Formats: sequence, structure tokens, C-alpha cells
Amino acid sequence: MGKERIEQIFQEKQSAGQKLFIPYIMAGDGGLDILEERIQFLKDSGVAAIELGIPFSDPIADGPTIQAAGQRALSNGTSLKAVLNHLQNFEAKPEVPIIFMTYLNPIYNYGLEKFAADCEKAGVDGIIIPDLPMEEEDMIAGALRAHSIAFIRLVAMTSPRERMIEIAKRSEGFLYAVSVMGTTGARQSHGKNVKAYLDTLKENSPVPVLAGFGVSSVEQANELGTHCDGVIVGSKIVDLFHQRQDAEVRKLVQGSIEVGVKG
Repeated sequence: MGKERIEQIFQEKQSAGQKLFIPYIMAGDGGLDILEERIQFLKDSGVAAIELGIPFSDPIADGPTIQAAGQRALSNGTSLKAVLNHLQNFEAKPEVPIIFMTYLNPIYNYGLEKFAADCEKAGVDGIIIPDLPMEEEDMIAGALRAHSIAFIRLVAMTSPRERMIEIAKRSEGFLYAVSVMGTTGARQSHGKNVKAYLDTLKENSPVPVLAGFGVSSVEQANELGTHCDGVIVGSKIVDLFHQRQDAEVRKLVQGSIEVGVKG
């Protein structure tokens, strides 16, 4: 479990000639009762891992689609503790890596060591904390390491090259390359500097580089995927599930993976 499982699954996908695809879903959007079924659906569709968002009242990195999903989840009574308890009660442990995306405040209130220990018990393999800067990450890095949970770092296009390289060297599981300036949300295109940015990260990262934020189509996954190891898709996946268009979710996942094979 943990970061070793992420590494194993990613290596298997890449050895098969696939690009890596990670969907983002909001825990509790539609109710926690559907979470186990949704994770299995995504696993069967061919995803490399699942980024599971924890709803929070002040989601500074999220655009309107994910903010709305978070509000729906909060209105359903979803909390960090509820999600961890629910994962522990699954009939079978997920056969795909689970990566939490949560802000620092809920973790801090939960208790850093207890959070890491309970994540291990619940089968969580990695953690993304978008509002925790590199200079302050030591407050939780040790606890995550003690429980073999991958500490996945985000890197921004606006960072100086030296900072990008330092973040890349620190990342575990994979490096989350934010491919737009601003919050999450589907976009029609990416800036002209994205490819050079991804190339720089690929040259310096010891772990796979995945591009996230603004990716919403197979065509975008194909374009970005020529410069990195895969993509993370959030707002589009959240929208499709909310609209009950599961078949379109599968098409997006499998189309992006097939693009990787062709490319």
C-alpha cells in the first residue's frame, strides 16, 4: 500500500505503453454511499489512480465546478473523518491507488499524526495539500513517511526554475504540474509556455509528471501528454458524474489512455 502501490501501478501502466490518467472526484458529492461503486467504475475504466477531494469551506485552489461539488458534499454531512471511516468500511479495499486532496486546516484540526495513521488504516496511498508551501511541509512530512503515504507536491508555472527543480526532487508518487495560472476548471486551451514548463519538470523529476488544472478533453490530454507522463482531470469528471453521464466519463478516460498508446 501507500507510495509503493502508486509506483507499482504506474509502472504497470507505463510498461503497457499507456499514459497515466487520474480523475478527481469529490467525496460525498451525491452521497458517500455511492463512493465505493464510483471508485470501482473508474478502476474498471482504466485509471491509474483516483484523486479524492475532501470538501472544505474555503477551497482556495478550486474553481466554481469543484466548489459547487464541495458545497453539495458538505450539505450531505461529509467530513474528513466521515470519509476515512467510510473507506475503512468498504467491502473490499480499492484495487486502485487512492489519493486525498485536502487542505491543511482539516488535517491540522484532525491531528497530524492521527490523520496519517488513519489514512494508512483506510488504504489511502497519497496526499495532496495545495495550501501547504514547501517551506512548511516538515510539519507533516515525517508523519506521512512513517505510514508510507506518498506526499505528492504541486508545482506552479509561475515558480522560479530553481524552486520547480527543488519541488520536483522532493515529490513522491508523482509530481502534480499545475498547467494553468489560477484555480481549477475546464479550459479550451493552455498557454504557449506549458510545453516548455512540462519539459523542464520531466528533465528534473525522479517521479512521473502529470499535468492538471484545465484539462477537459482527449485532445488536451494528447497534447499535454507528449510532454509529460499523463494528466489529471477534475472539473470535467465532476460535471459528467453530476449529470449522470457515466458513459462519457469512461469515454474520456479510455480515449486519453488510448491516445497515450498511439503517441
